[in-house]
Amino acid sequence: MPYDVTPTTLRGMTHIPPPAEELRLLDAELWRLDARRAQLLARRAWLVATLQAQPPARPSGPPSAKPPVSPSAGPAGARPEATAPGVQNVLLLLGGVLLTIAAMVFTLVSWGHLGITGRSAVLGTVTVAVLAAPLALMRRGLRSTAEAVAGLGLALTVLDAYALHEVALPGVDGAAYAAVASAALAGLWAGYGRALDALRLPLPASLAAAQLPLLLWAVAAGADPYAVAAALLVTSGLDAAVALRVAVRSVRVTAVVGTCGTGGGGVLAAGWLSWTAAGPSAAARAAALLVLGAAVALGVARVLPKPAAVRESALVGGLLLVAAAGTPLRVALPDGWAVPAQLACAVVLLAVARGRFAEPVRQGLLRASAVVHGLALLWAVPLVVVTLLGPLGRAASPWSGVPSDARAAVAGDLPWPTHSVQAVVVLAAVAVALVVAGRREAWRPQAVTGALGLAWAVALLLPATLRLPYVAALVFVGCVAVAAVFLSTPWLALATSVHLASLSLATQSATLAVLSALTALLGAASRRPGFAPFTAPAALGYATALACATGAAADWQVAHTALLVLVVPVAAALLAARPGGGPATVPVEVTGVAAGVLAVGLAVADPPMLALVLGLCAVIAAGTAVRADRRAVGYAAAVLSVLSVWVRLAAWDVTTPEAYVLPVSVPALLVGAWRRHREPRTSSWAAYGPGLAATLAPSLAAAWGDTQWTRPLLLGAAALLVTLLGARHRLQAPLVLGGSVLTLVALHELAPYLAQMAGVLPRWAPPALAGLLLLALGATYEQRLRDARRVREVLGRMN
Repeated sequence: MPYDVTPTTLRGMTHIPPPAEELRLLDAELWRLDARRAQLLARRAWLVATLQAQPPARPSGPPSAKPPVSPSAGPAGARPEATAPGVQNVLLLLGGVLLTIAAMVFTLVSWGHLGITGRSAVLGTVTVAVLAAPLALMRRGLRSTAEAVAGLGLALTVLDAYALHEVALPGVDGAAYAAVASAALAGLWAGYGRALDALRLPLPASLAAAQLPLLLWAVAAGADPYAVAAALLVTSGLDAAVALRVAVRSVRVTAVVGTCGTGGGGVLAAGWLSWTAAGPSAAARAAALLVLGAAVALGVARVLPKPAAVRESALVGGLLLVAAAGTPLRVALPDGWAVPAQLACAVVLLAVARGRFAEPVRQGLLRASAVVHGLALLWAVPLVVVTLLGPLGRAASPWSGVPSDARAAVAGDLPWPTHSVQAVVVLAAVAVALVVAGRREAWRPQAVTGALGLAWAVALLLPATLRLPYVAALVFVGCVAVAAVFLSTPWLALATSVHLASLSLATQSATLAVLSALTALLGAASRRPGFAPFTAPAALGYATALACATGAAADWQVAHTALLVLVVPVAAALLAARPGGGPATVPVEVTGVAAGVLAVGLAVADPPMLALVLGLCAVIAAGTAVRADRRAVGYAAAVLSVLSVWVRLAAWDVTTPEAYVLPVSVPALLVGAWRRHREPRTSSWAAYGPGLAATLAPSLAAAWGDTQWTRPLLLGAAALLVTLLGARHRLQAPLVLGGSVLTLVALHELAPYLAQMAGVLPRWAPPALAGLLLLALGATYEQRLRDARRVREVLGRMN
């Protein structure tokens, strides 16, 4: 339309049809809409049916778009529990299994109803038809059905092979025929899978059948276990080659499973043959099998893509190499040297692994060597356990006599392990290997620490292994302790000292000499940096043991030995009080407290000596409380002092309660007075309440049971004095406590007279007096409330 047409011209050109023509146009348009709607409904029905037969797909529209809901989908939110392909696969699998079972029944049970020609024709025809069916099924797009039918066809070929043996070759050996048949079936299935490359089942089935020929041929030939193990290992190698060269996932998975299964069986068989080899020939054959297995594992490790898998495969290969190298040595060497021989092979592997290998392979070989070293250490552990724990048994029977040699001193009642020399060699070799292997590694500090621990174990094992004399063994272990101190290894020094102290328990002189030497050595070692938190408490502990041993050697009473033990807490308090004590302060103080508790325990059977020990402990605690950071120890000193006084009074058979409470109450009152002098706002209950209660309460209890007049008189006088002092200084605690005790004492003294008066009065007098009392109380209730408020106000104004 030209752009120069005006709006007036357009309004004049507008055509409006008459009503009849417009009605005809509307009817035609509605008919076309109905036809289009019917077409769309038909298309929708087809799409719903298609979606029900396929797994749900992710919608391609916007995130808010929702897929159409089928009318047959059930209630809102309900979903099918199985997908359509899954149901299809299950049905096909069940159908194939049932058809296979039917074919087996036909072949094994119903075979005799047909002649030889009929049998061959039926089974061959069915097999050929079933094997050809997948081709037609795949042309129609029914791949899953084709897989199921192909599986049925493969099963029928196995039945064909069985039928052929039963009908045509009944005299052929079963194992040999099975070997040939499995090889033939493997080749047939491989060709079938190649021809129908779209099928996934034939090729893995062919590889599974290929696992049997070599093993069955070895069994058919009557081969020995060595040949059977070799057949398994060769099969494993072939499976590994297939797994590394074939790209089909199902075939690779089958090959990996076959490699692990046949390889594992072959390695186990070779290991058992190596373990039971009794001569050089058998050992050599077993070693050859292990080498074959190692070759397979290492060959696989060199071509695997993942480093983790490479390390694991190299680890297995390294272990097999060590076992192969050690098998002939185990047979050739004397009894007991098998483990050192295997360890030597592991050391060689460690040296070889440092060559030009890929890093994952190198790590796997190093781990294999480490595993062998660890197993060798486990083999030597019993000897170390006996050496370390055996002397501890002498604590139950010390000073029993000089042992015949170091082994008798170490083992005690425990049996001495065999091959101790070989165990020492193993420990020394592992220590050297750690030092050499860790020279240039990041874990060199850990390697050095482990080597030191192993060297220490070797040093402790040598005297008993070489059966040195007892005194020589003590001197040697003492030198080891000194060396541990100078090597700056406090944990080795402490462990050696415990072993040496345990060994010295055999004789009295050795015990005293060793404990003295250890006390001096560890005390001197405490001056070295980093040693004091460990060696200073240990020195005090050995000093405590020395004090006990000295008392026992001098035939002192146990309670008197406690005085000698108290020297250790004194030394601990002096050491802890040194300026700049550092981290050793708390361990030293704890050791001193433990020694003090031991001294109290030693003296508990002798009350006078116990009182003396408690008093001395109080003095030590008071001296410690002088330090600014240990003021709280003063409470312990006070408690120990009171306990010392009480024990002394009990030893003197003193039964007067005031003798026990005054040593507590008097200091408590003095401390309260000092506290109020420093802090005038302190309540009298906090300052004087504990001291007054501790003084008055026991005396009041004793006075109520005392028939004499002296104690009540003195207690009443004391209570009156306390009450007057409380009133004079306007203090609540003395006023209330003193007045209460004074009242109770007065009631106690007046009780006999009140009882006599009650006996003299007539029976109607008590009720009458009670009534008069109630009337008086009721009449003066308001006045008494006012007086009570005044008393409360007065007491409240007091401190």
